[in-house]
Amino acid sequence: MNLRRLKYFVKIVDVGSLTQAADILHIAQPALSQQLATLEGEVRQQLLVRTKRGVTPTEAGKVLYRHAQLILRQCEQARVDMEAASQGLSGSVSVGLAPGTAAAGLSLPLLRTVRLRHPGVLLYLNETYGTTLSELIMNGRMDLAVLYGGRTAVHGLAFLPLLKESLFVVGPGSQPAPPEQVPLRTLVDLDLYLARPYNVVRKMVDEAFAGIGLAPRVVGEIESASTLTAVIAEGLGATILPESMAREVTAQCNAWRSRIVEPTIEAPLALCQSDHLPLSEPAQAIKAILLELVADLPGSLLSPQRLREDA
Repeated sequence: MNLRRLKYFVKIVDVGSLTQAADILHIAQPALSQQLATLEGEVRQQLLVRTKRGVTPTEAGKVLYRHAQLILRQCEQARVDMEAASQGLSGSVSVGLAPGTAAAGLSLPLLRTVRLRHPGVLLYLNETYGTTLSELIMNGRMDLAVLYGGRTAVHGLAFLPLLKESLFVVGPGSQPAPPEQVPLRTLVDLDLYLARPYNVVRKMVDEAFAGIGLAPRVVGEIESASTLTAVIAEGLGATILPESMAREVTAQCNAWRSRIVEPTIEAPLALCQSDHLPLSEPAQAIKAILLELVADLPGSLLSPQRLREDA
C-alpha cells in the first residue's frame, strides 16, 4: 500500500468528508476520490460508505484506519529517529502518570531531568486514570505510562514492576483515629468512598474483603482526588488509598491514616508500554530517566542490575 494513500484515507476518516479532506490536503476532490478508489482496489474491500452527511468507514475501513494510524506513526518516528542520529535526540515523547499514585511525584523531576539532558525532546505528560492510559498505550497514542497494574497479563501491553505501595484507610479528623495499623475486618462498618470496580486499587480492596468473607460498605464511588479530599474533610466517610495518595489527602485536610493489615494489601506500580510497538530513541531515553527516578523512591523494586537491563 502507498503511504500517501494511507495518509489520505486517515484524513478522510478523521474529518468525515471527502470535500473537506480535499481542502485540507490541498488536492482536487476528483483526484482524492481516485486515490481512495485505487486504495479500495488494492485491498479489495469497500472502505467508506457515502451518506448525505459525509462518509463513514465500513468495518474493513475501521480496521485499516487503526492499522494506518500505527503505520504512519512508525514511519514518522523512523524519520525523527534518523534525524536524531546525527543531531542529538529530538522529537516528542508522551508519558502517562496515573494520579493518586507515587507516579504523580515524578512529573517535576522528570521534566527537570529531560530539559537538562535532552533539551531537543518535547515531553508530553498526561495525568489521567490507569485504564485510560493503558488504552492509549494499546492504541499507539502514548509511549509510556506509570500506573497501578501488571498483576495479570494484558494482550498488547508489557508491564515492568517498579514498586509496591501499602494501602491505608483514611478518615476524617472528626472521627476517632484508629491505631497506626488496623485489621481489615475492623473496617467493615465504615462508610467508604472508593473508586469504580474496574479500578485496580478497588479490585484489590474487594478481593481482600472477599478473602476474609466480608464486603466493604461502599456508600459512594469517586475518582476525583479533589472531591475525595473534600468528602473526607466534611466528615462524610472514609476511603482506602495507596500510601502516596493517603499522605497527600491527610496533608490537605484534617484527617488520619492507618495502614491496613491482616491481610496487608499492596498496590503494584508498574511501567506500561506496548508489547509489540518499538520505542523510539527519544522514548528509550525517557524510559531510562523514569527508571532512574523510581529507583530512588522508597520500596523500589529496581536493583542496579535490573535498572541496566531494562533501560
